[in-house]
Amino acid sequence: MKPRYADSLALALAILVALVSAGVVDRVFERIPHIEDEFAYLWQAEVMAEGQIYLPSPTHPSSFLVPFVVDYQGRRFGKYPPGWPAVLSLGARAGVPWLVSPLLGGLAVWLIYRLGVKIAGRGVGLLAGLLTATSPMFLMLSGTLLSHNLSLTLVTAFSLAWLDLFPDKGHASDAPPVPAWMLVVVAGLTIGLLALTRPLTALGLVIPFGIHGMILLVRGEIVVRRRLLALGGLALAVTALLPLWHAALTGDPFLNPYTLWWEYDRVGFGPGVGVTESGHNLHWAYVNTWFSLRAGMHDLFGWPFLSWLFLPFGLFALRRRRDGWLMVSTFPCMVIVYAAYWIGSWLFGPRYYYEALPALAVASAVGVAWLGGWLGDSLCMVRPRRLAMTALITLIISLNCIFYLPARVGGMQGLYGISRSYLLPLQQADLKNALVLVHSETWHRYGTLLMLTSPFTPSDVLVAWGIDPELDAQVIRDFSDRLIYHYYPDDPHTLYLEPR
Repeated sequence: MKPRYADSLALALAILVALVSAGVVDRVFERIPHIEDEFAYLWQAEVMAEGQIYLPSPTHPSSFLVPFVVDYQGRRFGKYPPGWPAVLSLGARAGVPWLVSPLLGGLAVWLIYRLGVKIAGRGVGLLAGLLTATSPMFLMLSGTLLSHNLSLTLVTAFSLAWLDLFPDKGHASDAPPVPAWMLVVVAGLTIGLLALTRPLTALGLVIPFGIHGMILLVRGEIVVRRRLLALGGLALAVTALLPLWHAALTGDPFLNPYTLWWEYDRVGFGPGVGVTESGHNLHWAYVNTWFSLRAGMHDLFGWPFLSWLFLPFGLFALRRRRDGWLMVSTFPCMVIVYAAYWIGSWLFGPRYYYEALPALAVASAVGVAWLGGWLGDSLCMVRPRRLAMTALITLIISLNCIFYLPARVGGMQGLYGISRSYLLPLQQADLKNALVLVHSETWHRYGTLLMLTSPFTPSDVLVAWGIDPELDAQVIRDFSDRLIYHYYPDDPHTLYLEPR
């Protein structure tokens, strides 16, 4: 296939992915957050869109709770690093925060295509992009307000810049040359921004590339060493913004805001880490890791129990490719790093390893190409092998798109009982200068109604969580100048003037 045709197909695929992801946001997740992380990210993004990094804590923080948004020393702020909220705030300024992740998803697919081209040619790049585009995990996360699509884009951009900056001399590239200074800037900025977005993921990426960098420092020419030092210096300068962020919020550059919500929410092992009595240990690390990897057997490419099918063959085909092994090694490094965190990931697939998706997609595509005779030196039965592999990969991708993918992604609609339909009664009531007390045992319905309040939406309506009669009475007294309404989830179309 001619390069321009392959590039055009990849660009069309990237645009299609952005459109489909936007459809997932709109139809499945209804453009609103569903889990605590999303609420905190969106809250912080809306605050940053107004030119601030925190707000004053309300008088009764527990009554005006925002999930994973902490109150500390009179300040209210999200517990997460600033990278993703800052990017999301760009969408918030335009009134479309929900569109940021789909756009990044489209960009990530294009970059994964380019990574596949660099590793093993345009055919592999196209297949890697297609595997990514049809991944249930990818489409689910592309429809959320979580940080993963930004970090996925940063990881892939960094990998491309690094491989261009320090090329494998045994394998030429047909890509147009990029100035070395530009590659240094891209690599340094992307790894630094990754540290400001998902620090543990950045650590998992730094391990293999850092080892490679140390080898180059010892064996490389003077120009290579200069580039490495410049890249590392830029990355460290950007990463240094993280403790400055903590200091601006808490007054302590080394205070982890995660622990202000849950004291046990820390990385590491031992008593006081995690929710078990023994604390986080190697046993729970193994349990969480195995559980997450099992989820990947299905959600990685949507082939139940078979998503890892072509990976071993890809690893074999890449056995003599330095770039291939450098790329693939990010996956086990992320698995090892996240084993030190006390909880696993399964709701959206193994999302803690999500940023290794480029490596897994490219390696799997290489495995398909090697088995089909498009790669390698074997000329045995090339035509039947190609026909068989074309039929097989077409079949399993089609089965995923027809059966598994719609069921898995569509099954996320109304996650945790959160739905935009619950906003309609209050929107139709056209409340002014009102306080609505939501009497709900869990935060989910209350959290849904937060979308009608500031900073999520410019509004003079306040929504409070009615969790204790005495505290509710204090809140009502403090806002006696407002109209007071009581909302009950089992009767969402009625606003009561008095408690039931």
